[in-house]
Amino acid sequence: MAANNRRMSGKKGAQVGSGGQRRRGLEGKGPTPPAEMRKGHKKNRIATAKAKQVQRRPVARGRGGKGTSEMVVGRNPVVEALREGVPASTLYVQQFIDNDERVREALQLAAERGGINLMEAPRPELDRMTNGLNHQGLVLQVPPYEYAHPEDLADAAYDAGEDPLIVALDGVTDPRNLGAVVRSVSAFGGHGVVVPERRAAGMTAGAWKTSAGTAARTPVARATNLTRALEAYKKAGIVVVGLAADGEAEVGELEALDGPVVIVVGSEGKGLSRLVGETCDFRVRIPMPGGAESLNAGVAAGIVLYEAARRRA
Repeated sequence: MAANNRRMSGKKGAQVGSGGQRRRGLEGKGPTPPAEMRKGHKKNRIATAKAKQVQRRPVARGRGGKGTSEMVVGRNPVVEALREGVPASTLYVQQFIDNDERVREALQLAAERGGINLMEAPRPELDRMTNGLNHQGLVLQVPPYEYAHPEDLADAAYDAGEDPLIVALDGVTDPRNLGAVVRSVSAFGGHGVVVPERRAAGMTAGAWKTSAGTAARTPVARATNLTRALEAYKKAGIVVVGLAADGEAEVGELEALDGPVVIVVGSEGKGLSRLVGETCDFRVRIPMPGGAESLNAGVAAGIVLYEAARRRA
């Protein structure tokens, strides 16, 4: 009996249950983050160094120049920008962020696209980068857009054996309108869009999203002076047509749309500026039986581009 007691004395008594904690521990904390996101990993150090180089690198100037970089801030905007193919150089992710569905999708989209640096940063750093905006732990850096030169658009058309079909925007300041015009130009076989360098919408992330991906194949040129750019087009034999509510003719009556043409669209409120209006060869109007006073730039450009494409078919 004593021997039996000695044998039993080494056994453990009843144990308190873990309450499922061990089972939950075995489930893990989700997929392993990419190497670029793991602090101390070689790829993380390389990505960090590259991101710093990009931020310090001076902006190069092309024929049409470059825009400025910008930040897309917040979980939903970042995911939408990545879905729409908005160009991006770096995705910043807050340290110890709650790994919800949007964060996982952003990381997956950035990894699948390739060429996007993944950077982990503390919240105070993201607050500083975004000037205190509600970034929700995700910030996407969009590189400067490289603009074409106005001459490039006509040259590309002639190289393809086609008459140039170009849209110029005068005083349009909403990037979504610019994106809509780019989409219409692409849909109707146009060769690009010209915008002024100052007091005008540029190719921001919002314009990229509205273009629904067409900005990747439809160039946008930037002119230092829009009036001089239009005069250069006229000297090259391209007809300049301005849209105006008090135009002398209706769009459907304009035979000039058959050949090389630049369609100039003004702002919804003010229309064409005086100098631009005086530079146009023709000023035409879009008939509106419904009585609306004006159309936004994207809709107006789409109507005239359709008429030009119909005549050229």
